Parts: sequence; C-alpha cells; structure tokens
Amino acid sequence: MNQRSNPRGPNDQRGNQRGQSGQRGGGQSGPNSQGSQRGPKQTARQVAYDALLRIDHDGAYANLLLPSMLDRSSLHEQDRRFVTELVYGTTRMRRACEALVERFVMTEPDPEVRTLLRLGAYQLAFAGVPPHAAVGETVELAHPKVRGFVNAVLRKVSNTPMIWSDDADRLSYPDWILERFVTELGEFEGLAALECMNEAPTVSTRDDGYIQDLGSQWVADLVGAQPGERILDVCSAPGGKATSMAGDGAFVIAADLQPHRVALVVDNAHRLGYHVPVVVADGSAPPFAAASFDRVLIDAPCSGLGSLRRRPDARWRLTPDDLDDLVAIQSRLLSAAAPLVRPGGTLVYSVCTITAAESVDHATPDGFDVVTDAPDDPWQPFGSGFRLLPQDADTDGMVIVRYRARG
Repeated sequence: MNQRSNPRGPNDQRGNQRGQSGQRGGGQSGPNSQGSQRGPKQTARQVAYDALLRIDHDGAYANLLLPSMLDRSSLHEQDRRFVTELVYGTTRMRRACEALVERFVMTEPDPEVRTLLRLGAYQLAFAGVPPHAAVGETVELAHPKVRGFVNAVLRKVSNTPMIWSDDADRLSYPDWILERFVTELGEFEGLAALECMNEAPTVSTRDDGYIQDLGSQWVADLVGAQPGERILDVCSAPGGKATSMAGDGAFVIAADLQPHRVALVVDNAHRLGYHVPVVVADGSAPPFAAASFDRVLIDAPCSGLGSLRRRPDARWRLTPDDLDDLVAIQSRLLSAAAPLVRPGGTLVYSVCTITAAESVDHATPDGFDVVTDAPDDPWQPFGSGFRLLPQDADTDGMVIVRYRARG
C-alpha cells in the first residue's frame, strides 16, 4: 500500500484524519489545549516542544529551524544536546510514538496535545529518560485543562508493554518507504538499513577539519582526482567533495544551480583555504566547452533515502512521485555532463540513496564504458556500479557509478 507521506502527522491510515489543521489552539472538544503553558524559565523540553509544534503543524524543516532556536535560547550545552535529541528523535520516530500513544486515546485531542504526547512517548520508549521525569516534566508543558489527560496517557504508555502491529509502526517509516527498501534490498538488509537510519549519524571529520560523512569522503576519493587535473563538480553544494578533490591537488570548478547554495561552497572553500572557482550554472545546460575536463562528478539531486538519519522529517515529506521527478532530472544531468569529459577521461555519478531507479538503471552515456574496478570494502557490487548500505560502515547509504570516455 503506497501512501503519500504527511509532514504534519504520522504517515499511517489514522494520521490522515487528524492533525491536519495546521492551526494551533483550535476549537475544543474533549482534551484540548491552547498551546503549552509558558513559565518564566525556559527549559530544554519547552524549546523542544515549541520546535515540534513548528515542524508538525507549520511545516518547518527540523534541520533549519532547530539551530536558530537553539541560538536564541539561553540553554547550556548539555541542554542543547538534549533538545536536539528530543526534536530529531520525536520527529524521526513520529509514527512509532503515535502507535504507543494511540492505544490510550479515547477522545480526540487537539493536534498540539498529540505532539506533546509524542514528545513524552519518545522520552519513555526511546530516549531512556526515567519515567517520573519523562511524565512529570512533559505534563508541565500542557495547558492546565489537559494536564490530567496527558498525565494519564503517558503513565499508561510507561507501564504497558508495546506489541507492535507491523515493522512500519515499529521502525517509524511510511509504508511505501519500508516496502521500497524490502523490495530493493531484501527483508533482512532492508529492515537493517531502516533500523540503522533511526540512529543519530556519526560525526566524521577530515584531516582539514571539514565535517563530512565518511561515505561522502569515499565518493570523493573514488573520483580519482590527480594533481593538476581539471575537474568539474556539477552539483557541488555545500562543497564537501569539491574541497576534498582540491585538497588532492586538482583544479576543481564547482557549479550549482542556486546562488545561495553556491555561497555555501564559496564559504567552505575559503574557510579551508582552497582555491575553488565557483559558478552558478544549470547542470542540465552547463556553460562549459566540450571535452574540457579530465573528470566530471555528478553528485546528483536524489531522494536522499540513504541519508534519512540526517533529515529526521524527510521520511514524512517524500512521496513516490518525488522519485519519478528526480529520475528525470538525473537523466538530464547525465546527458548534459557526458560531453564535457575529454576522451579517456572519467565521469562519476553518485547519489545518497539505495534505489536502482535513481542510479544503476540510468543508461550508460553514449561514447562511454562502465568502469568495473571494484572499490574496497564495504562497497558492494550493484548493477553497473557499487552500493554502500548504512549498516555496512555506519555511513549514509550511497551508490556510485563510474564511466570512462572512449578515445
């Protein structure tokens, strides 16, 4: 059953019938709320709850919203880390938290109260917070009129073992994503990948101080940049791979479609001390001469299904139709970039997803042969390329395909 994900509520059959208003403090029937009860002192849970209200009901992006909220807060570093865990974790595990709570909700509450109940359920089931603190501190955030209701539900969640009805509820993914992973990878590897992406990502730092997922570092290495070579990074923002190749001594030109994203490349290259010319350019109509690069990297826009742990709300925003649109964009990028590679040069295509449609199902560009030399473990052969699963080395999931121009 393929369902369109709902960024403002759990992506299950029940979620399509509640939490849709996008309004705060609507009409009251049953256990309703007018929002959280503000006290004079800002707490970690208060900041987390405010962020979740914006994410669940206003469509805010967690990774953009939370840093600005933390910057404006007066919280100490330990509390900031706790807020990050609560916001990202509750958002990531939204469907599972909804299932935990749903067992004890007899009268429909306002959407804000549901968000608060999910925040409490996450602390109880996934964050390891002692029940007395998870329940008591979360109840304090509720409007006085609904504190008794919130207290009763969360106490039942804390005292009642959960029997999960299915893996989509347990792992907290839309049905279509779970089905896609099982279809692509098989049940064992598919579920393992989804489970891995419910954990916070590991922080990996390069020798030059740039923070970048280890899988992305490996992709940059596999481009094979050599000192003095002329290389084009077609979709370069935020500049991690471009600066990595520049660090290998290559002359790298970094391009991207949006000026604000190009600015990220400029800032990162400047901070790291690399000379990387940057161009605002449409990758499907690149303003470069034919056969003018030794190597071209297309780190293509994709569904990001291999990097869901980094974007906790992405699983609730993506739809199967999005993948179809992205496949068409990727195909245009490949067709446009291939003529830019000199004879004997290399075209590298990579995506942070695990699907065949977005990677190895693309046709080999005319005049190119697939490079079959296998990368080191943990890359696994996958069609005409190689795939890295999140559980293989605690990285993002990725696919890379390399082509060599004839001549």
